[in-house]
Amino acid sequence: MCARAGTLICCALPALLVTIGAGAVMAGLATNVPGLIFLSAHKEWVFTIAALVLAAAFAMRWATRNAPCPADPAMAAACTRMRKIGGWALWSALVLLVIGGFFAFFAAELLL
Repeated sequence: MCARAGTLICCALPALLVTIGAGAVMAGLATNVPGLIFLSAHKEWVFTIAALVLAAAFAMRWATRNAPCPADPAMAAACTRMRKIGGWALWSALVLLVIGGFFAFFAAELLL
């Protein structure tokens, strides 16, 4: 979770704010949140760590894909529901990582 949050704060949030015309909000955030500048300056590390954490999460999900749910019907339904929610969360995190990576590494080059 922490690596995904760092990726969002580092690159996706600033890109979104500037895209919607909230450059002044971005400048205010950069002034009042000193960690934002640090994350932006070290975006390679942020994205590397986030990608490694996501890769580990995908590996763990793959390793437990056939793990049985409890025999109790209510617990089995909860288990199935949480597996679906976990899958959506994992794939959403990957999509956000790709979007953040695009804005952090490629969009700036396209605009120059």
